[in-house]
Amino acid sequence: MSSIGTGYDLSVTTFSPDGRVFQIEYAAKAVDNSGTVVGIKCKDGIVLGVEKLITSKMMLEGSNRRIHSVHHHSGVAVAGLAADGRQIVARAKSEATSYSNTYGEPIPVKELADRIASYVHLCTLYWWLRPFGCGIILGGYDRDGPQLYIVEPSGVSYRYYGAAIGKGRQAAKTEIEKLKLSEMTCREGIIEVAKIIYSVHDEAKDKAFELELSWICDESNREHQKVPADLLEQAKSAAEAAQEEMDAD
Repeated sequence: MSSIGTGYDLSVTTFSPDGRVFQIEYAAKAVDNSGTVVGIKCKDGIVLGVEKLITSKMMLEGSNRRIHSVHHHSGVAVAGLAADGRQIVARAKSEATSYSNTYGEPIPVKELADRIASYVHLCTLYWWLRPFGCGIILGGYDRDGPQLYIVEPSGVSYRYYGAAIGKGRQAAKTEIEKLKLSEMTCREGIIEVAKIIYSVHDEAKDKAFELELSWICDESNREHQKVPADLLEQAKSAAEAAQEEMDAD
């Protein structure tokens, strides 16, 4: 009975006999069914990229964004339920503002990741709450340089050089591992992230998608910003060309 969750998945506070909390696993499944989100740490900053699946041809481009700014120096990319992601972003903004008002300086990226993770974990402790059905990749730039974190629906956070979540995460991780991130600038990283997202998108199974890219680097004055339109188009063109070349082979 415990292997399929029957009777043990009715509450987030119930453990199965083999120590599993099924509602957290179901929340992780919501993340795995989402469009792919990629983040990489380059030598001069962070690049975030999202494969935002378009649910309707009538949807206006740029709506329902999955990349959000938290503070001047940090931003998050969301995979999973977008509405849940907005709640986490709102909490992250509140924590960043509170820290800045209290200590008179921007919140360190590690502290922000820990506070978000604690908030997410809180929703796995009480029976009247449900876990967040989303995972986030947090990127930021502070006195210790650029940093990249993942916060999972279980409330754990990890620091990475390069990371991916969503349905194409395994293929994306394989491609990220091939990159020499310590030698790569964010301008180069933008093109590589676009190539990865285009390569993991399954045109036969998935809907059309919109590519979202942002960066935090020296070129953006160490502030989280959307990638400029000309760079975005350049990255799209390079990714499409690489995809056509791969299909031709």
